[in-house]
Amino acid sequence: MNPSAQVQAAKARITAAAVRSGRSAEEIELLVVSKTIAVERLLELVDVGVVAFGENRVQELEEKRIALQRLRPNAVVRWELIGALQSNKVRRAVVAADRISSVDRLDVLERIAGATRGGSKEMHVAIQVNVDEDPAKSGFNAAALLAAIPAIGSVVAAGGVVIDGLFTVGRVVSSPEEARATFSALRSLAADVRPAAASAGYAIGPLLSMGMSGDYEVAIEEGATQVRLGSAIFGGRG
Repeated sequence: MNPSAQVQAAKARITAAAVRSGRSAEEIELLVVSKTIAVERLLELVDVGVVAFGENRVQELEEKRIALQRLRPNAVVRWELIGALQSNKVRRAVVAADRISSVDRLDVLERIAGATRGGSKEMHVAIQVNVDEDPAKSGFNAAALLAAIPAIGSVVAAGGVVIDGLFTVGRVVSSPEEARATFSALRSLAADVRPAAASAGYAIGPLLSMGMSGDYEVAIEEGATQVRLGSAIFGGRG
């Protein structure tokens, strides 16, 4: 599999899905999930215009960010942590990542904010939502997120974090269409939590990170502003 060719193919499919849903492809970011992929393989993606990578582990993100900066010093690349964040890695994540998208509990948000305060960097985060209430997945369910709006607001008011939007990991399904209900539910929840947050005095941004290699076109049709592609770019990882 040629990753740069796969990126171009994915961008074409992103554009087609955007057109079908009456949107512009410019509204949708491609986040390449680069976990376990050697940094040398990422260089060709940077050279064809990939600007955002997602990693599951803080240490791997740190190492790749440093290596890519050394190999392509003029490239402007964003790095997101999309895996679970351990409490002993919070400070390192705040330094290494441009966004932490796996904020699945209030105490995680509090630790991130605490690690950021007093420094020069506000940490951009996304709230992870377990839309399907899947016991195998992390994240707020819809009711818990709505109930947490005031507490989240207290953390935001104290400074250190900016909430860019919502993030979900969908169910494993046998066909992309089966994932539509998950993505529709996240879009609907966002329409509820954003005004609730505004009433509490803070903003939850427009990010809707949903859709992966097997179902990203459906996610776009349901309002995704970011899709996360790994196997669609690199093939299976064994």
